[in-house]
Amino acid sequence: MAQTIKRGGKGVRRAAAARTTQRKVQAARQQTGSVLDTVMHWLPFSEETLHRILMTLILAAAAAIVWTVAVMAGIPTLASEQAALIASDAGFKVSHLEVRGVNRMNEQRIYERVLGQNDRAMTTLDLAALRDELNQLPWVKDARVSRKLPDTLVIDIVERNPHAVLRKPDRMVLIDDSGVELETVKLDKAKGMLVLSGLGVGQRVQDLTRLLDAAPALKPQVSEAEWVGNRRWNLTFKTGQVLALPEGDEKSAGALLSFARMDGVNRLLGGKVAAFDMRAPDRIYMRVPGHADEVAAEKRAADQAKAEAKRIAAAAKSDEG
Repeated sequence: MAQTIKRGGKGVRRAAAARTTQRKVQAARQQTGSVLDTVMHWLPFSEETLHRILMTLILAAAAAIVWTVAVMAGIPTLASEQAALIASDAGFKVSHLEVRGVNRMNEQRIYERVLGQNDRAMTTLDLAALRDELNQLPWVKDARVSRKLPDTLVIDIVERNPHAVLRKPDRMVLIDDSGVELETVKLDKAKGMLVLSGLGVGQRVQDLTRLLDAAPALKPQVSEAEWVGNRRWNLTFKTGQVLALPEGDEKSAGALLSFARMDGVNRLLGGKVAAFDMRAPDRIYMRVPGHADEVAAEKRAADQAKAEAKRIAAAAKSDEG
């Protein structure tokens, strides 16, 4: 009887090999599952948290790819604006301003400079440019600008210290120890402060400070300093007396120190002398108010006495004749 042989049927060896492969796959699956279970057991978060982390990484990678494509396509500005819009919608925009370190200056000046940053996305702020703009304010010696997420802009101000008052033809101006003009002040608010005058005196403030430091005992007694002819100083003391100093930093400092020594011995300040002139080397000239009038009156009296003596002598001689 004839038998039909079916092609493609599995032989004994092939079936055995298939069963062996299936057992290996099942064993590998069991081993892999065991390893994953062990890893999940040691992780400090749940499987759901791990899933979220993976999704975040995937989204971040996708965003980076989109950004790269945008830059390569020549539209980085559009991509940046879109990112800023997303950040703003998420609450990362300037809604509050925190100013620190302001004691003397008008704080409104700072708000005026920062007003344009209101409701802007925190990611688009140019902190360096804003700092440079704040440093242009007269009272600001230094400014630091920082973000306090999600919506606060923090500004730390280092103020200049008022040092003296600059007398100008039409106003009084407060200045710091380097001569920077801070603001206009009224005369009553300048009371008790050192008053400076003279053309170009604003650039000589530090020179004056070094000069007065040469005689620390006199420094608190000086009420005004005039820079004369762009070459020397006239100092006015609180007593109203004026001291004219010679030209040159060393000569003027030496003269002031000599005057301090003489004042310590002879009490020049508060006396009758109205002005002291130390411009000539090794000598001092003093002017006493009314002294010239007294000398003139004494000379007139002496002349009158001589004339009277001559008249008397002439009359006596006439009587004898």
